[in-house]
Amino acid sequence: MAHDMDTTTPRIVLIHAVTVAIEPVCAAFAVRWPEAEVVNLLEDSLSRDRAAHADLTPDMYRRFATLTHYATDIGAHGILFTCSAFGDAIRTAARHTAMPVLTPNEAMFEAALGAGRRIGMLATFEPSVAGMEEEFHAAAGDTASIESLCVPDAMAALKAGDADAHNRLLAQAAPRLAHCDAIMLAHFSTSRALDAVSAAFDGPVLTSPAAAVDKIRRALKS
Repeated sequence: MAHDMDTTTPRIVLIHAVTVAIEPVCAAFAVRWPEAEVVNLLEDSLSRDRAAHADLTPDMYRRFATLTHYATDIGAHGILFTCSAFGDAIRTAARHTAMPVLTPNEAMFEAALGAGRRIGMLATFEPSVAGMEEEFHAAAGDTASIESLCVPDAMAALKAGDADAHNRLLAQAAPRLAHCDAIMLAHFSTSRALDAVSAAFDGPVLTSPAAAVDKIRRALKS
């Protein structure tokens, strides 16, 4: 049974697999939907275990179902997962709940497909790239292409507390995607590099937190 709560305030449960995803999405809620009550669930063994396996394991699917059930039990009106390496496990869990459940990327992909046919993506966590490309192709069909660059040193810098180095490394990689119509910053954690990458790239630079907040707000107001 869901936890009793004030039904006039939408409770949005954010489920994180890395600590560095929390600040960017909370900042996006503060700007774009301050009325929402944000609840953060961090389970950072997910990212470590995901990095150890080439594919999502049955155990990972069970864990995402458990996290979704927990969010339901505490009275969530909507759930937003913030780690981009678990797309199919998130979609599978979402099929068993009536509330809006968003993958990190779907709203950003929609925005990218409105920006052109040649889309670049800057990532920092290699295990997420193949799944994100599959999601993108499923959304785009044959209408657009995606080219990904992974900069793992940027994630290492960020986890070590050096956000400036993270942003600089991504900005240095951006010109290699200069032929693209738009660049997506693949993860919630990479959104902090928006200004640096925008300065190094002439087209639109898209981030997942802002797009995701807007989409889940629309879903709950429809």
